[in-house]
Amino acid sequence: MDLILRNAVVYRPEGFEKADVLIREGRIARIAPHIAPVEGAEERDLSGLHLMPGLIDVHVHLREPGFSHKETIRSGTMAAAGGGYTTVCAMPNLHPVPDTPEHLEEQLALIRRDAVIRVVPYGSITMEEKGRELADMAGMAKDVAGFSDDGRGVQDESMMRAAMEESVRLHKIIAAHCEVNALLNKGYIHDGVYARAHGHRGICSESEWGQIARDVELARETGAKYHVCHISTKESVDIIRRAKASGVDVTCETGPHYLVFCDEDLQEDGRFKMNPPLRGREDRAALIEGILDGTVDMIATDHAPHEAEMKARGLEGSAMGVVGLETAFAVMYTHFVKTGVLSLEKLVELMAVRPAVRFGLKTGLAEGDPADLAAFDLFREWVVDPADFLSMGHATPFAGMKLSSRCVLTLAGGREVWSERG
Repeated sequence: MDLILRNAVVYRPEGFEKADVLIREGRIARIAPHIAPVEGAEERDLSGLHLMPGLIDVHVHLREPGFSHKETIRSGTMAAAGGGYTTVCAMPNLHPVPDTPEHLEEQLALIRRDAVIRVVPYGSITMEEKGRELADMAGMAKDVAGFSDDGRGVQDESMMRAAMEESVRLHKIIAAHCEVNALLNKGYIHDGVYARAHGHRGICSESEWGQIARDVELARETGAKYHVCHISTKESVDIIRRAKASGVDVTCETGPHYLVFCDEDLQEDGRFKMNPPLRGREDRAALIEGILDGTVDMIATDHAPHEAEMKARGLEGSAMGVVGLETAFAVMYTHFVKTGVLSLEKLVELMAVRPAVRFGLKTGLAEGDPADLAAFDLFREWVVDPADFLSMGHATPFAGMKLSSRCVLTLAGGREVWSERG
C-alpha cells in the first residue's frame, strides 16, 4: 500500500523544507510541496515534525547469540527503532564469535527472524577474538559491514598488518577497538582527577592512543580502510587529524557520553562505567573540536547492555558498558543543536549520512532511496527514565536528565516499526 507523509519538515542537505513524501513499494517515490491524493494510499499527517533519514549506528552490541540475558536482537532493534535508527552494525563479541561463515550464520539466522530494522553484523578480525589467528575474513566478507575484535585491541602488530592486507583484498573496513593491554594496569576509570581524589585505579590515555598511532601507520603502509571505534582522548583526535591530512584512509567515531561528560562528573555508580572511560575536560573539548573540524566523522552509541546486577557494583565492580540507542539523538540535539554548537543538518550528517557513506549503507531522503525514515518532535521535552526503555539494559549516565526532541515515528523500508501511537 502506498503511504503519503504530509506536512513534514523534510531533511535536505542544503536545509530542511516543508514537503509531502510519497512512499511506494518501500521506497521514496516523490517529494514535493504538495502531493495529490493517491487512490488507496494511507496518509499520515506529520505537521510540526522533522523527517530525517533513519539514523545509523555503526557500533552496537545486540548480545545474541550467546548473551540473551543481557539483550536480544528483538529488544535491541526495538530500542534502536524507538530512537530513530533504521540500521545498526552489530559487534562480534558473541558466543560463538562470528569468525567463520558457519558461526556468522547463527547470528544471521537470528537477525532474519527477529530484527525489526536492518542489522549488518561485523565479522571478527581474529578467531574467537583472541588475537592469535586471522578469522575467515574472506568467507564472511559478503555478509558483514567490516571486521572488528571489538572489546579487545589486536595486540600483535604483525597480526593487525595481516588483517589490514586481507581487508584491502576484500574491500572491507577494519573497525578497531584500540587498547594496549600492557598499559591497563587493572584500571577501570580514567587516570585523572576523579580517580586520584577517590582512590580508584586509572586507565591511562596512552592505552588508547598508542594503538591508534600504531594502526594509522599500518593503514598508511597497507592502504587499508581503517575506522577507529569510540575515541575518547585528545591525543587520539590529534593523531587521526594528522593521519587524515597526510592521506591515510581513516575515519573515527565517538559517543554522546564522551561529548557531554568528563571524569569530573563521575559518580560511584556503574552507570558511569564504560570502556573507554569518561576522560578529562581537555579530552572532551578536543572531541567537540574534532566534530567541528571534521576529524570525528560520526556519532555511535557503543550500546552495551548488561543485566541490572552486573551494573550495581559501583565503579570498581560493575561491568563495562552503557546503553544509548534511545537517548543518543535527543542528547546530541539538546546539548549541541539547541545550544548552537551544531546545526541540525550537521547532526543528521553525523548520525545518518556519514555512517552510510563510509560503510556503504544506503540511506538518504531522495526520490528512489529506501524509505528508511525517522520523524522527530524537536520541541518535545522529556526526562530520561530507564524504566521506560525498550532495551533490556537500563544503565545510562543520562538517567534523570531533561532532554529535548523525541522520535515519534520510524519507518524501515516504508514499514512502520516504531510509533508513539503503538
